[in-house]
Amino acid sequence: MKWKRLNAQMSESLVNAIFLLMSGGFQDAYTYFFRGKVFANAQTGNIVLMSSYLFQLDLKHALYYCIPLVSFAVGVFVAELIHYHCKEMKKVHWRQLILVAEIVFLFMVGFIPDSLHTIANAVVSFVCAMQVQSFKKVNGRSYASTMCIGNMRSMMETLCVYVNTKDKKALKSFLHYFIVIFVFGMGAGLGYVFSKLFGAKAIWFSCVLLMISFCIMTIKEKNEVKEEEKKLELLGNKK
Repeated sequence: MKWKRLNAQMSESLVNAIFLLMSGGFQDAYTYFFRGKVFANAQTGNIVLMSSYLFQLDLKHALYYCIPLVSFAVGVFVAELIHYHCKEMKKVHWRQLILVAEIVFLFMVGFIPDSLHTIANAVVSFVCAMQVQSFKKVNGRSYASTMCIGNMRSMMETLCVYVNTKDKKALKSFLHYFIVIFVFGMGAGLGYVFSKLFGAKAIWFSCVLLMISFCIMTIKEKNEVKEEEKKLELLGNKK
């Protein structure tokens, strides 16, 4: 009998999500407040601004907001490619590969000068897309780690269910989404403060958060393997 990794427990825990959410909020604040008022995560805002400039026939500014949009789309595509080709890997989880890529790219962003905001925003948008595509659930509940609109909708939906049915599971879901949104907001606040203090290199704090997430997944995976091996050993002894 072969053991199977419990992916939900390894990468979808609330503890792990907290660091991903804080990083997501941080990145959005970083690009908006330091990198020329572009949204790394909230691509809806970029679409609104791009379209507005297009209707003004201001192609230069339209392209400025189009670039992170395209980069975000490419990031989703690349994340799915990694998932497709690396999901059967045994030594490392494919989501950990995503985190390593995020850390490397964001570390590089810290060296991009102020005169190249467009490139920096494209890289951060690419990273955000990889993350939101790869980490979709927390404790079995769908969520987004780099934006809040879907989380807010789910939070109020579950609150309505609780008010109407007094279902404690709905209340628990409401609290989960509240925590998710609160942590994202905390990350955004830190992104603003750190950007003012450290400029381009503030993004390295996001790297630290993602490294913690990577370590959490590694520790959890090792514990799960040990537990599964113990179960198999007990089954073997019984036979």
